[in-house]
Amino acid sequence: QVPLVESGGDVVQAGGSLRLSCAASLRTFSTLSMAWFRQAPGKEREFVAAINWDGDNAYYANSVKGRFTISRDNVKNTVYLEMNNLNPEDTAGYYCTAGSGRYGSSWFPLSLAQNWKNYDFWGQGTQVTVSS
Repeated sequence: QVPLVESGGDVVQAGGSLRLSCAASLRTFSTLSMAWFRQAPGKEREFVAAINWDGDNAYYANSVKGRFTISRDNVKNTVYLEMNNLNPEDTAGYYCTAGSGRYGSSWFPLSLAQNWKNYDFWGQGTQVTVSS
């Protein structure tokens, strides 16, 4: 059973919007920190956004701040990425990931959240293509 399954990727024109979803089959979903990364061909995996267990705190990459919003529904075991004002530089495979996110008794800092090595489960990805 695949623990994380993304959906919502599509081809959209610049300036458009998309909402990605990530359905988790993890029983411990509500205790996991969730995040989105993206990877374009020939480029390294890039942090996009992360959200803590309760959904009341989030981090964003500077490149998406003000345009993207991460959220989660712990009843539906789903995390979302609302993407607005998309531009061609947002074209990439988008991957959902989960990890403990714990830093002592707190949520880990951005410096750890943006490192893909600190996550344990990954989805297969969903493709977002933004045409100019």
